[in-house]
Amino acid sequence: MPEAVSALGVLATRLGRVAVVTGRPVAYVRRHLPDPTVGVVGQYGLEHDLGGDVVTDPRAWPFEDAVAAAAAAAAARWPGLTVERKGRVAVTVHWRTTPDAAPTESALRALAEAHGLARFPGRMACELRPPLPVDKGTAVAALLDEPALTAAAFAGDDHGDLAAFAALADWAARASGRVGMRVAVASEESPPELVDAADLVVEGPSAFAVQLVALAAALN
Repeated sequence: MPEAVSALGVLATRLGRVAVVTGRPVAYVRRHLPDPTVGVVGQYGLEHDLGGDVVTDPRAWPFEDAVAAAAAAAAARWPGLTVERKGRVAVTVHWRTTPDAAPTESALRALAEAHGLARFPGRMACELRPPLPVDKGTAVAALLDEPALTAAAFAGDDHGDLAAFAALADWAARASGRVGMRVAVASEESPPELVDAADLVVEGPSAFAVQLVALAAALN
C-alpha cells in the first residue's frame, strides 16, 4: 500500500531500525519498497538487504538444485495448483484458488523428504526450503541485536510470524526496561494462536497501514 510505504520511509529516519521480514524474496519486496533506508530480510532470513547488496546465506547454496527439482516434481504432480519459485532457495505450493485440490499432508511431507528439504505450512500453501535453523524468529532476533534498542514492535498475519512473536517476547524479557509489542494483522485466515499471542490486534492490512501512518505522523 503506498501509504504504508511512505510511512515506513518516515519511520526509518526516526527509529533505530525499520525492516520488512518476509517469506518472499528480497527482489520481490524491493519492487514495491525501493527505499534503501528500510531493510528487507527475505526468504525467512535466508536473504538480507539492510541498505547494501542482497546477501544470501551461503548455507542455502547446496540446496538450490534440490529446490529446483522439488518445484518440477510439484508442478508435474499437481498441474492444477500454483507452484511458486521463490528465488533459488525455496518453492511454495499454493491451493488457495483450488481448495478442493489441496495436497495431503503426507504427500507434501513425502515431496520434502524426497528432496532433502524442510516443510513449512502457510495459509492454504506449503513452502519447501533448505533444512536450516532459519525462520522469522531468528531474523527478528538478529535485527534486535543492537544494544541501543529498548523498544520494538513486530506485525504479522501468518503461522511463520509466531516465531517472530516469540523472539520479540524473549528479547524484551532478557533486559529490564525493554518493551516489545506483538501486532496481529487479523483476517478470517489468521491462525488463532497468533491472535491470542498478540499485544495488539488490527483488522487487516488497511488498518495496520493506518497505524503506521499515525505512528509516522506522531514521530515526524
